[in-house]
Amino acid sequence: MNTHTRISARLNNINESATLIVDSKAKALKAAGRPVIGFGAGEPDFPTPEHVVEAAVKAVKDPKNHRYTPAKGLPELREAIAEKTLRDTGREISPNDVIITNGGKQAVFEAFSAVVDIDDEVLLPAPYWTTYPEVIRFAGGKPVEIFAGADQDYKVTVEQLEEARTEKTKALLLCSPSNPTGALYTSEEIRSIGSWALEHGIWVITDEIYEQLTYDGEKTSYILKEVPELADQTLVLNGVAKSYAMTGWRVGWMYGPSDAIKAANNLQSHLTSNVANVSQRAALAALTGPQDVVAHMREAFDRRRKTIVSMLREIEGLKVPEPKGAFYVYPDVKALFGRDINGRVANNSSELATIILEEAEVAVVPSEAFGPTGYMRLSYALGDDDLVEGITRLQKLLG
Repeated sequence: MNTHTRISARLNNINESATLIVDSKAKALKAAGRPVIGFGAGEPDFPTPEHVVEAAVKAVKDPKNHRYTPAKGLPELREAIAEKTLRDTGREISPNDVIITNGGKQAVFEAFSAVVDIDDEVLLPAPYWTTYPEVIRFAGGKPVEIFAGADQDYKVTVEQLEEARTEKTKALLLCSPSNPTGALYTSEEIRSIGSWALEHGIWVITDEIYEQLTYDGEKTSYILKEVPELADQTLVLNGVAKSYAMTGWRVGWMYGPSDAIKAANNLQSHLTSNVANVSQRAALAALTGPQDVVAHMREAFDRRRKTIVSMLREIEGLKVPEPKGAFYVYPDVKALFGRDINGRVANNSSELATIILEEAEVAVVPSEAFGPTGYMRLSYALGDDDLVEGITRLQKLLG
């Protein structure tokens, strides 16, 4: 008797990205003529900066970009990332310890693959980005969720981390500014967490892709700037997608200890080889060109952040912590459970999101995608008019 399963258990255990499901559903309804407003996608609504596009056009016409290049990435781009790291964090890194990946997701995948073994535990602050636990499990590890609610501004404490630590703890995932909450850890909080990880020999995988999107005069705190001694057990993930409106170009990167980067490069050499050269040339232009485009987008996001927080707080029962970074707001919606909404009742975030989509034609992401129920994520990376119209619909439905 054939005892093999048709599809591997490893892939059968991976769930489709919840955020992409919501985005696809919203786009399908729009294509069918429904006036759906989507707050689901974590994607800037701005075009890629013109000088970046021009660099790509030039690269397309250059035959040297039509061939394989090093799997680790173009030397010029890795050098630019090293220079950017020194400029932004004060930390000097070798371009040889940088690997260019096909988007930030590949960096996440390769980081966990590089350091996590079967049955290793990875501390995962929740709410978390939906991809993290899937990748941890794919690498053979066990995600250990540590929840911090609205009362903590969605930020875990060292005390919580220590309570969750066991002899099997191998790594900690850190994301600040955060997807999905917009939470931003202070320098003191980052220093405390980093010192704790150093003391216990725990790897830190820090996702800094929203680093340039901070508000109210706050700045991203870098763990290797606060605790430089942690460098030998830290992998830093980043990319051009969010700050430069380049989600479709698929360029991310990772840097860290030479042995971990070598392991990741070995994997990438078999998995995808080099990232598309035209995209790498575009990323090089983004990092080395004028940065005023980033400031322009940040100003727009800040304006929308203030609008969406103010309008959501007008809905009775919602608790809406003010995000300090990224472009997400993450209200606590538990007070809406059990309430009559156009003759319908929701008992969890998924049911509430369905009611909102069907009754108000507004797409939001339920918090089951990011951890416990009771919350929902709304991205404010959409046009001002759509944002106001969408939240107005929520006010009418839920008010």
